[in-house]
Amino acid sequence: MRIGELAARAGMSRDTIRFYEKVGLVTGRRLANGYRDFPPEVVPWLHYVRTAQTLGFSLAEIARHGEELREAPDSAAALSVLFEQKIQVIDARMAELATLRTELATRVDTGCPLRAIGRPR
Repeated sequence: MRIGELAARAGMSRDTIRFYEKVGLVTGRRLANGYRDFPPEVVPWLHYVRTAQTLGFSLAEIARHGEELREAPDSAAALSVLFEQKIQVIDARMAELATLRTELATRVDTGCPLRAIGRPR
């Protein structure tokens, strides 16, 4: 299918699909007239990409794990592993943010909040 039809079926713009093609998330062949031609299985893949982005996965992560998910004997189990790994990353980031928040809170109303704590003003 051509890019316009793919865009309509996937619910995204042609520019988005061109970008995804540029970064290697989708591939289409070029017809003799120069038009892109995409196989029908690209539509569910693009829905997956959008959902994965919504769940906090970067395009690089999606690209990195896409092939292994397609080849996995049990894609649900493989996805569960990826979700567990992402949860660990989120938990670590939340801990970092909590520490940062505490540090910022101790600097409120200290005169010069950019000085190291404990040094004379």
